[in-house]
Amino acid sequence: MTTGLGSLWSALIPLALVVALSPITVIPAVLVLQTAHPRAAGLAFLIGWLVGLAALTTAFVAGSGLLGGLNRTPPTWASWLRIAVGAALIAFGVYRWTTRHGHREMPGWMRSFTSMSPLRAGLTATALAVIRPEVLFMCAAAGLAIGSAGLSTADGWQAAAFYIAVAASTVAIPILGYLAASRRLTPTLNRVKDWMEQQHGALFAAVLILIGAMVIHNGIHAL
Repeated sequence: MTTGLGSLWSALIPLALVVALSPITVIPAVLVLQTAHPRAAGLAFLIGWLVGLAALTTAFVAGSGLLGGLNRTPPTWASWLRIAVGAALIAFGVYRWTTRHGHREMPGWMRSFTSMSPLRAGLTATALAVIRPEVLFMCAAAGLAIGSAGLSTADGWQAAAFYIAVAASTVAIPILGYLAASRRLTPTLNRVKDWMEQQHGALFAAVLILIGAMVIHNGIHAL
């Protein structure tokens, strides 16, 4: 791995973790494993999630070329974009922390994941990736960072694949684990679901604040 690629990967990790560690990412992946057809629904959800992340990231990597960012050193605007995204994450995290007591009960739309068909699970996963603001912003920041890093085409798409893999890891791990050992994992997944249902407001706030600080640090370091 080249120094430039390694530096880019370290900058992509916090962006991917915003997506991966969000309760709105993890809880649906666990809930689809409680449907009437958990294996098929889980696999469809994972595929849909990967398709959504890949489509967004690819679009922003390609779009960075239209902005004149390819094959150059990272422009100043890319660093300021990271700082702005980090500040927005911290502000939203503080807001969610102050209102966390009003977000203890899991919303009804999320509970519907336990009754989804495989086709609906896959389509819903793709839609969630595309319409969730934090996922859109992180994929935008990642895609623009990759496209403006001055890498070769192969290294650029390798970085994109790395970002997508990390962002999708918390969906892939429970679903693939269930496919491999459903009986042993079911009690653990149920406990994780119950705990995250009770704490998802506070968890979401803490993750936003911590990752926002990491994104700001990377942005300032790149100036």
